[in-house]
Amino acid sequence: MTIVVGHLATPEGREALSAAVEEARQRGLPLVVVTTGKGAEDGSDAGLGELTGGLEQSGLQVRVVPGTGDLADDLVRAATDTGAELVVIGLRRRSPVGKLILGAGAQRILIEAPCPVLTVKV
Repeated sequence: MTIVVGHLATPEGREALSAAVEEARQRGLPLVVVTTGKGAEDGSDAGLGELTGGLEQSGLQVRVVPGTGDLADDLVRAATDTGAELVVIGLRRRSPVGKLILGAGAQRILIEAPCPVLTVKV
């Protein structure tokens, strides 16, 4: 069993990671961090090595899984493959019209994940 979270260099990504770390510590489970798969090209995974190194030094078991570029598919796959107990995703506030439509990626994760999904609002 694991806690699965995606690594995004955005405010909602940082909040999701923070919540996932806390959940992994409380539950005594390993943390699986799924990268976007774009890090080399756009720098979005910059600092991930420092981050995971710091988490491992704190005693938390961390495994990084490279993504394919479709974060929703990657998170669902990682959750299925690792027997995840929880998937953590970050959501941002939306305009009144945007509130009517949940982001397509978030919606896919909520529907397809094989376990509960914790959404963290920024």
